[in-house]
Amino acid sequence: MTALDQPRLTDFSHGAGCGCKLSPEDLRAVLGLMRQAGAPTDPNLLVGYDTADDAAVYRLRDDLAIVLTTDFFTPIVDDPYDWGRIAATNALSDVYAMGGVPLLALNLVAWPRDGLAFELLARVLDGGAAVVADAGAIVAGGHSIDDPEPKYGLAVVGTVHPDRVLTNAGARVGDALVLTKPIGLGVVSTAVKRGVAPELLVETAIDVMTRRNADAAEAAAALGSAVHAATDVTGFGLLGHLRELLAASGVAATIDAAAVPVLPGVRSLLAAGMVAGGTKRNRDFVSDAAPVDWGALPDVEQLLLADAQTSGGLLLAVAADRVTDLGAELDRRGALAASQVGTVVDGPAGAISVR
Repeated sequence: MTALDQPRLTDFSHGAGCGCKLSPEDLRAVLGLMRQAGAPTDPNLLVGYDTADDAAVYRLRDDLAIVLTTDFFTPIVDDPYDWGRIAATNALSDVYAMGGVPLLALNLVAWPRDGLAFELLARVLDGGAAVVADAGAIVAGGHSIDDPEPKYGLAVVGTVHPDRVLTNAGARVGDALVLTKPIGLGVVSTAVKRGVAPELLVETAIDVMTRRNADAAEAAAALGSAVHAATDVTGFGLLGHLRELLAASGVAATIDAAAVPVLPGVRSLLAAGMVAGGTKRNRDFVSDAAPVDWGALPDVEQLLLADAQTSGGLLLAVAADRVTDLGAELDRRGALAASQVGTVVDGPAGAISVR
């Protein structure tokens, strides 16, 4: 199949990448309707769903725990190999956000058997397998269904020492908030779907989305107990995931909007209306549920801080006197961004003030 013959994968997608996910508000509504009473109480379940963390962590023995996560989404770019790479990198990210190392992965596939050639699916799987292999893990199988809308991702098992688990529930007043990748990926993916994304910007965004967060996780591990909390920034946007971290930790935060790293060219696309539906839902959620004090921040900048990311960076809460050390560790490992974007403060759990 030539490039001219290949259909645009994003034409088959109702929402690109992590922008297709249910909003935090939707998920809360679903959990509230569940008949199961309360969260699991097994003492070996170190991290469950009660704090909306990135993955589950279960202790097998005193020196070993497993990290379990899954993630999949609709096409975010039109090249099948790149889509596979992005989706796999995104799925592995949850393991890194918990301080773990990926071990084993299973493919999750939904594919329109009468709408798209299996040759394209093979390229998606090749892309995912390449990323998993580069992470030192193994793809050992998977599951597929016939579906009019293509979807791909991974179920991932990783390992971590029980004493070295990173969670979203440990942020402390005075901590610095450090972000390790630029935002704006949702804006780019929306522009790709609408056929107006500049080629160079797309290439840059793909490079960002296929950079594994292993280096950021290693940098955090190098600081040991000075890193108090972590989460990866994906479909709920920077403020959405920050809000979950703050709520789990029982603290609030201030964000310096000017310090948040943004992909070049994104603001022009955003001004032209490249806003995903998931981004709008994210802004509504943090505005109503956090709540966020936006100050004098213009609407377009609010949308940027709520932009639905795919395979974004880690957001780390680190002791203020170790920020320079963390920056050095991130720089040494080639992190795309090592920017302090805010500070953890005393206040209502989950509250955010933007300046």
